[in-house]
Amino acid sequence: MKDYKMDAIRNVAIMGHGKSGKTSIVEAMLFNAGAIDRLGKVSDGTTVTDFDPEEVKRQFTISAAVAPVEWKDMKYNIIDTPGFFDFVGGVKEGLRAADSALVVLSGRSGVSVGTEQTFKYAKQKGVPIMFFVNKIDDPRGDYQKTLEQMKEVFGKSVTPFVYPIREDGEFKGFVDIVDMTARRYDGAYRVEMPVPEGMEEVVAPLREMIMEAVAETDEALMVKYFNGEEFTTDEIKGAIRQGVKDGSIYPVYCGSGLNNIGVRSLMDGIGKYLPAPSEIEEVAHSASTGEPVEVVQTEEESTSAIVFKTIADPYVGKMSLFRVYSGEVKADSVLYNPNRGATEKIGKLYFLCGKKQTDTKSVKAGDIGVVTKLDKTKTGDTLCADGKDIILTGIDFPAPVLSMAVKPVSKGDEEKIVSGLTKLTEEDPTFTISNNSETKQTLINGQGEQHIDVIINKLKTKYGVNVVLEDPIVPYRETIIGKATVEGKHKKQSGGHGQYGHVKIEFEPGLTEEMTFEEKVFGGSVPKNYFPAVEKGLRDCCQKGVLAGYPVVNLKATLLDGSYHPVDSSEMAFKTAASIAFKEGVKQAKPVLLEPVGNLKVYIPESIMGDIIGDINKRRGQIMGMGESDREGLSVVEAEVPMSEMFKYATDLRSMSQGRGSFVFEFSKYVQAPQNVADAVIQKKNSGE
Repeated sequence: MKDYKMDAIRNVAIMGHGKSGKTSIVEAMLFNAGAIDRLGKVSDGTTVTDFDPEEVKRQFTISAAVAPVEWKDMKYNIIDTPGFFDFVGGVKEGLRAADSALVVLSGRSGVSVGTEQTFKYAKQKGVPIMFFVNKIDDPRGDYQKTLEQMKEVFGKSVTPFVYPIREDGEFKGFVDIVDMTARRYDGAYRVEMPVPEGMEEVVAPLREMIMEAVAETDEALMVKYFNGEEFTTDEIKGAIRQGVKDGSIYPVYCGSGLNNIGVRSLMDGIGKYLPAPSEIEEVAHSASTGEPVEVVQTEEESTSAIVFKTIADPYVGKMSLFRVYSGEVKADSVLYNPNRGATEKIGKLYFLCGKKQTDTKSVKAGDIGVVTKLDKTKTGDTLCADGKDIILTGIDFPAPVLSMAVKPVSKGDEEKIVSGLTKLTEEDPTFTISNNSETKQTLINGQGEQHIDVIINKLKTKYGVNVVLEDPIVPYRETIIGKATVEGKHKKQSGGHGQYGHVKIEFEPGLTEEMTFEEKVFGGSVPKNYFPAVEKGLRDCCQKGVLAGYPVVNLKATLLDGSYHPVDSSEMAFKTAASIAFKEGVKQAKPVLLEPVGNLKVYIPESIMGDIIGDINKRRGQIMGMGESDREGLSVVEAEVPMSEMFKYATDLRSMSQGRGSFVFEFSKYVQAPQNVADAVIQKKNSGE
């Protein structure tokens, strides 16, 4: 692959709802550019960018993949991103390396929730946006209806650059509204032709829409437009480039990725209208002061790059995909990682097309490459020349919303599980692993059930470890709400020295979570040197309550009296006597079960607020407030909800809100569980379920 200057490079993230046909469009681009000699199909598992075994099996994209396309003396780094919500991390990674976004939607289903979500991500990143209405050759495809939906959802910047030609209801080609030419398709072949008779009336208002958008990009062009003067071709294309860059124009193309229809025109449009890397402002911050720093994107500047994706390969090792912003990354060099305060040896460099590697000696500014076996660098880290005082903006990954416990199928695989999962977290930062010391469970925390299922399958195929999933154990607590005074006596004679310990203890609710111990012993009935043993016995008992074996909290124990034997008494005897008193005293002091409750914030469209509130009530939640949120177009509902009711909430909310809702849930406090809930928990725990 030859070297390309920055002006000849386009870095484009291809985004959209799952099954909209993004991967098929990438495949068609590669075919048109001669990078592959036949079109692969997602259904056959033969596409370039869906190469992971899980992607082949499931027939959809799971992680971001890069496909360099050489087209008319230009290089497009097309980044194929996932379309389903569980794999949003891949979208975030792809956008971080891109300078523009191509949002794909189906002409059959129109604007879906995934289309809206990916559009929002692109807007948040501030990159120019282009649309491609796919599957337009489907008899059920409706381009006009889809355009109307797009304008309603995305605004007046939606500007169709092509319009389909249909004969007897069948798609035959399209009119290029900018050039006012037409293309007719005969199978995979296209023929240039004049605009068909009768279509001028259809496309004339659309062309006028483009001319208005062109006029609005420049004051001189606005004057020319109002004077009725025609724009030159250069003026039109220059103004469109500016309008696309500033977000006042969203070009819309159409066609079929699967049948390679309209994709060449789309590729031409990418080169003509989407910006080069040097045209996009990139702001970093100073590593020493934290102040914003603008990155000068040229090859002449010293090196700066960002690692936007990591691939954990059990055979090759760690592969780090990076985007260069200034200078160049050279093979067999040393770069500095300011995020980790460490230097990294750069070994061999490659360009990546799906999983195919092509050796290169350097990756220049504006381009994307891959390096293997970086020691300390993680996804989102900056690599730069030593002494370059910047850290590029990292990647804001969403926090996990669903937790499941993993249990090994084979005993002794615990270390393998943790090792494999740790390597997979390098590849996918949207999930985490944690060990709950109280419940003795290893938890996987991810974006949804499908996400966790993929992780479990990768653990098996990549690292040979089989696990089963279980619901996380709820960390209940026990306490008392009454008061009781009891005696505990431990007396044993077995020849020689015996054992003797006798205590009288008052139990009552305490003010702190940890047990409070006091003594009010008079006359030396219990020697002071046995007080610590009594306290130790009580604290040990607090680890396992009398109702269902959960830890006991908010307990106050006061040692009032007792007796001892000058020969047979010992610390162990008094510790045992204290435990006897504990078990009986807590039983008498009205023990209750406490359940953990968390603060829930749900961000949803106002139209479904009633449904969300009803669902929270079913989960025994208490509504604390509602109103407008700081997230555009969404309302917020705040509530306190028991943790036991929240395990599958991510899946349920996604279903109720059609993917438009999100939530944050954080542990808040323990409250007394209702009697019916407590009875069920106690019965289940004591029956060993």
